[in-house]
Amino acid sequence: MRMAAAGELRRLALACCKLYISDSKNVKALETIERAARSQRLAPLLHIFEDKEYNRVGYTLAGPIPFPAHDQKKHPFVPEKTLPIRSAVMAMVKAAVDSIDLQEHVGSHPRLGVVDHLCFHAIGSASLEQAASLARTVAADIASDLQVPTFVYGAAHEDRRPLDAIRRELGYFRCNSLGHWEGTPELPSELSPDFGPSIASPKTGVVVVGACPWVMNYNVPIQSTDLVTGRKIAKKVSERGGGLADVQAMALLHGEARMEIACNLLDVQKSSPQMVQNLVASLGESAGVDVGQGYLTGQSDEEIFELALEKLFTFQ
Repeated sequence: MRMAAAGELRRLALACCKLYISDSKNVKALETIERAARSQRLAPLLHIFEDKEYNRVGYTLAGPIPFPAHDQKKHPFVPEKTLPIRSAVMAMVKAAVDSIDLQEHVGSHPRLGVVDHLCFHAIGSASLEQAASLARTVAADIASDLQVPTFVYGAAHEDRRPLDAIRRELGYFRCNSLGHWEGTPELPSELSPDFGPSIASPKTGVVVVGACPWVMNYNVPIQSTDLVTGRKIAKKVSERGGGLADVQAMALLHGEARMEIACNLLDVQKSSPQMVQNLVASLGESAGVDVGQGYLTGQSDEEIFELALEKLFTFQ
């Protein structure tokens, strides 16, 4: 890598999108989605996390977003009109909506739609405002092109509405079959989405799109299927229940013999994965359940940035 070229790449403003699909078992559909994800060479697919028990797949991709107009002549690497990241994400969403039927879904992870959640993050020299603008654009695209009710959160929403507020309003956390979610969620008959129709198709559900600072997902296994105990532990881990700062947690079944405390870490500087691990282990010991070693489901923003640079540089 030439030093000058490397320096230019490191100045790139990149948007990262994490996209979650409510299906991990429809092989043909997932192949179609992955082909769509690889349709834009300047928005490379960087990571896939597939969870068969949750019946859910997370995709991470990233691509350049424009420099200010006065700087674009120095950086022709960034397209002026159509952003590859926008095109890639839309191709993936369309592929999922066309090939997956939410009415056939069964899994132990909550969901609101075939494409359950899209989150945009700013990495490199990008700003959160740029990521938010892209999130709003994609939300509007989904609503207009695919006629799916679309909600926005975080920096993409004028009032910075949090993700969990939308989820609670729409019944995201209410399972309908002994710790499992089956079929289309029981959404309100009349919705008030930020974009798109007020009635959701039972085949597709709704989509939630947002922009926020980097979030890490850390899951801690517990060798028990006692969700009452698991929910008590999750509540004490979550900031909402008086636990760790900037941590959201829920207890979910994960296979036939165990559950997980699934956590969103909104700021790892305040609450690290190790802090979560230690607290769950302590609470588990008090509750008389065996706690295993937790794991991250994705990489840090620095790791994703490095992966993106590596992929993007190969196209130069």
